[in-house]
Amino acid sequence: MNKIILFLFLLFFNFSHSQKIYSTDYSSQSDIKVYVVNYESQADLNVFKVDYKSQALGNEGLWYFVDYSSQAVKKIYFVDYSSQSDLKIYFVKYKSQAGWKNKSKKFLLY
Repeated sequence: MNKIILFLFLLFFNFSHSQKIYSTDYSSQSDIKVYVVNYESQADLNVFKVDYKSQALGNEGLWYFVDYSSQAVKKIYFVDYSSQSDLKIYFVKYKSQAGWKNKSKKFLLY
């Protein structure tokens, strides 16, 4: 019985921190403001866009963009200037490149 409870807790914990992202049209609708940098060295987080929701577990830069805000764990707004952002990201080509470069900002996506 305890193993079942532990399993359900871990399952819930994993899904509650998944990176299902919705891109809002207005800054006021977002949880965080994001700026896409031109170079990987400027980023706080390297992001890889995954194709399926089930691949977007954890807080390691694997993002799945959902179609509706109600499906999202985090709502983001893409800003035009770095100084307006809470988080700077760089989109990488490979899943293995995703991850935090500035772990002090990791709390933004919990």
